[in-house]
Amino acid sequence: MLAKGCHVDATALAAARSALTEGAPLVHCLTNTVVQTLTANVLLAVGAAPAMVVAPEEAGDFAAIASALLVNVGTVHGQSAEAMRIAVRSADAAGTPWVLDPVAVGGLRFRTDLAVELALGGPAVVRGNASEVMALAGTGAGGRGVDSTATADDALEAAVALSARTGGVVAVSGPVDLVTDGSRVVRVGGGHPLLTRTTGAGCALGALTAAYVAAAGDRLTGAVAAHAHVALAAEAAAAVCSGPGTFAAAWVDALDAVTPEDLLRAQVRDES
Repeated sequence: MLAKGCHVDATALAAARSALTEGAPLVHCLTNTVVQTLTANVLLAVGAAPAMVVAPEEAGDFAAIASALLVNVGTVHGQSAEAMRIAVRSADAAGTPWVLDPVAVGGLRFRTDLAVELALGGPAVVRGNASEVMALAGTGAGGRGVDSTATADDALEAAVALSARTGGVVAVSGPVDLVTDGSRVVRVGGGHPLLTRTTGAGCALGALTAAYVAAAGDRLTGAVAAHAHVALAAEAAAAVCSGPGTFAAAWVDALDAVTPEDLLRAQVRDES
Protein backbone atom coordinates (compact mmCIF):
# COMPACT_ATOMS: atom_id res chain seq x y z
CA MET A 1 0.00 0.00 0.00
CA LEU A 2 1.12 3.55 -0.67
CA ALA A 3 1.54 5.73 2.38
CA LYS A 4 -0.45 8.95 2.60
CA GLY A 5 1.37 11.66 0.71
CA CYS A 6 3.15 9.32 -1.72
CA HIS A 7 2.70 10.23 -5.37
CA VAL A 8 1.17 8.00 -8.00
CA ASP A 9 3.71 7.94 -10.81
CA ALA A 10 4.00 6.26 -14.18
CA THR A 11 6.26 3.54 -12.81
CA ALA A 12 3.58 2.47 -10.34
CA LEU A 13 1.00 2.34 -13.14
CA ALA A 14 3.27 0.19 -15.29
CA ALA A 15 3.85 -2.15 -12.36
CA ALA A 16 0.09 -2.41 -11.84
CA ARG A 17 -0.35 -3.43 -15.49
CA SER A 18 2.28 -6.14 -15.10
CA ALA A 19 0.64 -7.34 -11.88
CA LEU A 20 -2.76 -7.58 -13.56
CA THR A 21 -1.36 -9.66 -16.41
CA GLU A 22 0.48 -11.97 -14.05
CA GLY A 23 -2.30 -12.28 -11.49
CA ALA A 24 -5.30 -12.59 -13.83
CA PRO A 25 -7.74 -11.41 -11.11
CA LEU A 26 -11.18 -12.99 -10.98
CA VAL A 27 -13.76 -10.20 -10.97
CA HIS A 28 -17.26 -10.93 -9.71
CA CYS A 29 -19.58 -8.59 -11.63
CA LEU A 30 -23.01 -7.71 -10.31
CA THR A 31 -23.69 -5.34 -13.13
CA ASN A 32 -26.51 -4.17 -15.34
CA THR A 33 -27.95 -6.36 -18.04
CA VAL A 34 -27.19 -3.91 -20.84
CA VAL A 35 -23.43 -4.16 -20.44
CA GLN A 36 -22.63 -7.70 -19.33
CA THR A 37 -21.10 -8.87 -22.61
CA LEU A 38 -18.93 -5.79 -23.11
CA THR A 39 -17.82 -5.90 -19.47
CA ALA A 40 -16.80 -9.53 -19.77
CA ASN A 41 -14.95 -8.87 -23.03
CA VAL A 42 -13.09 -5.89 -21.54
CA LEU A 43 -11.93 -7.94 -18.56
CA LEU A 44 -10.79 -10.77 -20.80
CA ALA A 45 -8.98 -8.33 -23.09
CA VAL A 46 -6.84 -6.93 -20.27
CA GLY A 47 -6.03 -10.36 -18.85
CA ALA A 48 -8.57 -10.60 -16.03
CA ALA A 49 -11.29 -13.22 -15.60
CA PRO A 50 -14.98 -12.20 -15.46
CA ALA A 51 -17.79 -13.95 -13.63
CA MET A 52 -21.47 -12.94 -13.57
CA VAL A 53 -22.85 -14.74 -10.51
CA VAL A 54 -26.10 -12.90 -9.89
CA ALA A 55 -28.34 -15.17 -7.80
CA PRO A 56 -28.71 -14.06 -4.16
CA GLU A 57 -28.23 -17.69 -3.17
CA GLU A 58 -24.73 -17.71 -4.73
CA ALA A 59 -23.55 -14.10 -4.66
CA GLY A 60 -22.14 -14.22 -1.15
CA ASP A 61 -20.21 -17.43 -1.66
CA PHE A 62 -18.64 -16.17 -4.88
CA ALA A 63 -17.77 -12.71 -3.55
CA ALA A 64 -15.74 -14.41 -0.83
CA ILE A 65 -13.54 -16.30 -3.30
CA ALA A 66 -13.25 -13.69 -6.07
CA SER A 67 -10.27 -11.35 -6.38
CA ALA A 68 -12.58 -8.34 -6.57
CA LEU A 69 -16.27 -7.44 -6.76
CA LEU A 70 -18.10 -4.91 -8.94
CA VAL A 71 -21.52 -3.63 -7.85
CA ASN A 72 -23.27 -1.64 -10.59
CA VAL A 73 -26.86 -0.48 -9.98
CA GLY A 74 -27.69 0.29 -13.62
CA THR A 75 -30.68 -2.05 -14.04
CA VAL A 76 -31.25 -2.92 -10.40
CA HIS A 77 -34.42 -4.62 -9.11
CA GLY A 78 -35.46 -6.26 -5.88
CA GLN A 79 -33.68 -9.58 -6.39
CA SER A 80 -30.46 -8.09 -7.72
CA ALA A 81 -30.43 -5.54 -4.90
CA GLU A 82 -30.53 -8.38 -2.39
CA ALA A 83 -27.68 -10.14 -4.21
CA MET A 84 -25.68 -6.91 -3.99
CA ARG A 85 -26.26 -6.57 -0.25
CA ILE A 86 -25.22 -10.17 0.34
CA ALA A 87 -22.16 -9.90 -1.88
CA VAL A 88 -20.98 -6.68 -0.23
CA ARG A 89 -21.29 -8.18 3.26
CA SER A 90 -19.40 -11.28 2.14
CA ALA A 91 -16.70 -9.24 0.40
CA ASP A 92 -16.22 -7.15 3.52
CA ALA A 93 -15.88 -10.24 5.70
CA ALA A 94 -13.42 -11.87 3.28
CA GLY A 95 -11.36 -8.75 2.63
CA THR A 96 -12.33 -8.72 -1.04
CA PRO A 97 -11.97 -5.21 -2.55
CA TRP A 98 -15.11 -3.99 -4.25
CA VAL A 99 -16.15 -1.15 -6.52
CA LEU A 100 -19.48 0.67 -6.41
CA ASP A 101 -20.78 2.18 -9.66
CA PRO A 102 -23.82 4.34 -8.73
CA VAL A 103 -25.38 4.49 -12.20
CA ALA A 104 -28.09 7.17 -12.53
CA VAL A 105 -28.21 7.73 -8.77
CA GLY A 106 -30.03 10.86 -7.68
CA GLY A 107 -33.11 10.89 -9.85
CA LEU A 108 -34.57 7.54 -8.80
CA ARG A 109 -35.24 6.82 -5.15
CA PHE A 110 -34.86 3.02 -5.08
CA ARG A 111 -31.38 2.92 -6.59
CA THR A 112 -30.32 6.05 -4.73
CA ASP A 113 -31.31 4.62 -1.35
CA LEU A 114 -29.62 1.33 -2.23
CA ALA A 115 -26.38 3.00 -3.34
CA VAL A 116 -26.27 5.10 -0.17
CA GLU A 117 -26.79 1.93 1.88
CA LEU A 118 -24.12 -0.01 0.00
CA ALA A 119 -21.62 2.84 0.28
CA LEU A 120 -21.71 2.36 4.04
CA GLY A 121 -20.17 -1.08 3.40
CA GLY A 122 -16.78 0.42 2.60
CA PRO A 123 -16.15 0.18 -1.14
CA ALA A 124 -12.51 0.32 -2.17
CA VAL A 125 -13.57 2.64 -4.99
CA VAL A 126 -16.70 4.55 -5.93
CA ARG A 127 -16.61 5.20 -9.68
CA GLY A 128 -19.13 7.36 -11.47
CA ASN A 129 -19.73 10.53 -13.42
CA ALA A 130 -19.83 13.90 -11.70
CA SER A 131 -23.60 14.01 -11.24
CA GLU A 132 -23.68 10.50 -9.77
CA VAL A 133 -20.87 11.22 -7.33
CA MET A 134 -22.47 14.47 -6.22
CA ALA A 135 -25.84 12.79 -5.72
CA LEU A 136 -24.29 9.94 -3.71
CA ALA A 137 -22.47 12.48 -1.57
CA GLY A 138 -25.75 14.32 -0.96
CA THR A 139 -24.74 17.51 -2.75
CA GLY A 140 -26.62 17.07 -6.03
CA ALA A 141 -29.84 15.77 -7.52
CA GLY A 142 -28.31 13.56 -10.19
CA GLY A 143 -27.90 14.01 -13.93
CA ARG A 144 -30.00 13.38 -17.02
CA GLY A 145 -30.48 9.63 -16.69
CA VAL A 146 -27.03 8.09 -17.00
CA ASP A 147 -25.55 11.32 -18.40
CA SER A 148 -23.82 13.87 -16.21
CA THR A 149 -24.89 17.50 -16.13
CA ALA A 150 -21.84 18.51 -14.07
CA THR A 151 -18.09 18.45 -14.62
CA ALA A 152 -15.45 16.52 -12.72
CA ASP A 153 -14.22 19.76 -11.17
CA ASP A 154 -17.76 20.51 -10.01
CA ALA A 155 -17.65 17.20 -8.14
CA LEU A 156 -14.24 17.61 -6.49
CA GLU A 157 -15.53 18.73 -3.10
CA ALA A 158 -18.21 16.03 -3.12
CA ALA A 159 -15.65 13.38 -4.11
CA VAL A 160 -13.34 14.33 -1.25
CA ALA A 161 -16.25 14.25 1.21
CA LEU A 162 -17.48 10.91 -0.13
CA SER A 163 -13.98 9.46 0.16
CA ALA A 164 -13.86 10.50 3.81
CA ARG A 165 -17.27 8.90 4.41
CA THR A 166 -16.51 5.57 2.71
CA GLY A 167 -12.82 5.31 3.57
CA GLY A 168 -12.04 4.52 -0.05
CA VAL A 169 -11.12 6.16 -3.33
CA VAL A 170 -13.58 8.13 -5.45
CA ALA A 171 -13.10 8.32 -9.22
CA VAL A 172 -15.04 10.87 -11.27
CA SER A 173 -15.20 10.35 -15.03
CA GLY A 174 -15.05 13.23 -17.48
CA PRO A 175 -12.94 14.61 -20.33
CA VAL A 176 -10.23 14.66 -17.66
CA ASP A 177 -10.90 12.08 -14.95
CA LEU A 178 -10.43 12.97 -11.30
CA VAL A 179 -9.38 10.34 -8.75
CA THR A 180 -9.01 11.08 -5.03
CA ASP A 181 -8.48 9.26 -1.75
CA GLY A 182 -9.56 12.33 0.19
CA SER A 183 -6.08 13.79 0.54
CA ARG A 184 -4.45 13.13 -2.82
CA VAL A 185 -5.95 14.21 -6.15
CA VAL A 186 -4.86 12.66 -9.44
CA ARG A 187 -6.11 13.73 -12.86
CA VAL A 188 -6.09 11.40 -15.87
CA GLY A 189 -6.29 12.94 -19.34
CA GLY A 190 -6.47 11.50 -22.81
CA GLY A 191 -9.23 9.24 -24.05
CA HIS A 192 -11.69 10.13 -26.80
CA PRO A 193 -15.30 11.42 -27.04
CA LEU A 194 -16.36 8.18 -28.75
CA LEU A 195 -16.19 6.52 -25.34
CA THR A 196 -19.33 8.48 -24.44
CA ARG A 197 -21.09 7.02 -27.50
CA THR A 198 -20.25 3.42 -26.62
CA THR A 199 -22.88 1.68 -24.50
CA GLY A 200 -21.32 0.32 -21.34
CA ALA A 201 -17.86 1.88 -21.61
CA GLY A 202 -18.16 3.51 -18.19
CA CYS A 203 -19.63 0.37 -16.64
CA ALA A 204 -16.78 -1.70 -18.08
CA LEU A 205 -14.37 0.84 -16.57
CA GLY A 206 -15.85 -0.01 -13.17
CA ALA A 207 -15.02 -3.67 -13.69
CA LEU A 208 -11.54 -2.82 -14.93
CA THR A 209 -11.05 -0.66 -11.84
CA ALA A 210 -11.94 -3.63 -9.65
CA ALA A 211 -9.42 -5.79 -11.51
CA TYR A 212 -6.67 -3.21 -11.16
CA VAL A 213 -7.31 -2.60 -7.47
CA ALA A 214 -7.03 -6.33 -6.83
CA ALA A 215 -3.82 -6.55 -8.85
CA ALA A 216 -2.11 -3.37 -7.64
CA GLY A 217 -2.82 -3.80 -3.95
CA ASP A 218 -3.33 -0.03 -3.65
CA ARG A 219 -6.71 1.55 -4.25
CA LEU A 220 -5.55 4.87 -5.64
CA THR A 221 -2.91 3.37 -7.92
CA GLY A 222 -5.35 0.76 -9.18
CA ALA A 223 -8.09 3.27 -9.93
CA VAL A 224 -5.71 5.62 -11.73
CA ALA A 225 -4.18 2.75 -13.73
CA ALA A 226 -7.62 1.59 -14.88
CA HIS A 227 -8.60 5.06 -16.06
CA ALA A 228 -5.26 5.56 -17.81
CA HIS A 229 -5.53 2.16 -19.52
CA VAL A 230 -9.00 2.99 -20.84
CA ALA A 231 -7.86 6.41 -22.08
CA LEU A 232 -4.84 5.06 -23.94
CA ALA A 233 -6.93 2.34 -25.59
CA ALA A 234 -9.60 4.86 -26.61
CA GLU A 235 -7.03 7.01 -28.37
CA ALA A 236 -5.68 4.01 -30.25
CA ALA A 237 -9.16 2.81 -31.22
CA ALA A 238 -10.28 6.24 -32.42
CA ALA A 239 -7.30 6.37 -34.76
CA VAL A 240 -8.41 3.27 -36.69
CA CYS A 241 -12.22 3.21 -36.43
CA SER A 242 -14.83 4.72 -38.75
CA GLY A 243 -17.48 5.54 -36.15
CA PRO A 244 -19.10 4.42 -32.88
CA GLY A 245 -19.80 0.87 -34.03
CA THR A 246 -16.31 0.04 -35.15
CA PHE A 247 -14.87 2.02 -32.24
CA ALA A 248 -16.34 -0.43 -29.71
CA ALA A 249 -14.63 -3.41 -31.33
CA ALA A 250 -11.39 -1.51 -31.89
CA TRP A 251 -11.42 -0.36 -28.25
CA VAL A 252 -11.53 -3.94 -26.95
CA ASP A 253 -8.64 -4.83 -29.26
CA ALA A 254 -6.72 -1.78 -28.06
CA LEU A 255 -7.33 -2.63 -24.41
CA ASP A 256 -5.67 -5.97 -25.06
CA ALA A 257 -2.66 -4.26 -26.63
CA VAL A 258 -1.86 -1.76 -23.84
CA THR A 259 1.47 -2.67 -22.24
CA PRO A 260 3.21 -1.56 -19.04
CA GLU A 261 5.45 0.59 -21.23
CA ASP A 262 2.38 2.32 -22.68
CA LEU A 263 1.27 3.32 -19.20
CA LEU A 264 4.58 5.10 -18.73
CA ARG A 265 3.29 7.72 -21.17
CA ALA A 266 -0.22 8.07 -19.75
CA GLN A 267 -1.49 11.61 -19.18
CA VAL A 268 -1.51 11.44 -15.39
CA ARG A 269 -0.98 14.40 -13.06
CA ASP A 270 -0.70 13.83 -9.31
CA GLU A 271 -1.64 17.09 -7.60
CA SER A 272 -0.79 15.91 -4.08
